[in-house]
Amino acid sequence: MEGYGLATAEILYRMPDHPSLLQTYLWQEYDLCPKFPELNRFLDFWKREIEGRLHSVRVAHCGLIKPAELRSVDGMFLLN
Repeated sequence: MEGYGLATAEILYRMPDHPSLLQTYLWQEYDLCPKFPELNRFLDFWKREIEGRLHSVRVAHCGLIKPAELRSVDGMFLLN
């Protein structure tokens, strides 16, 4: 599981009927950083099957396995 995490890609592509306009598509999947095989598979599918020509792809990645983000709290809170 080393390197796996949630990958988010912001894909800008040109509208097929109006190439001067850009459209945004957001893609999310669990993927392996830094090679991103799932994202590359999706982009290959896009180039092969979808008419909108890719302009740019911006990727963010958040690892699944990381140190716990816990902190101690000094006090007690009671809810009625």
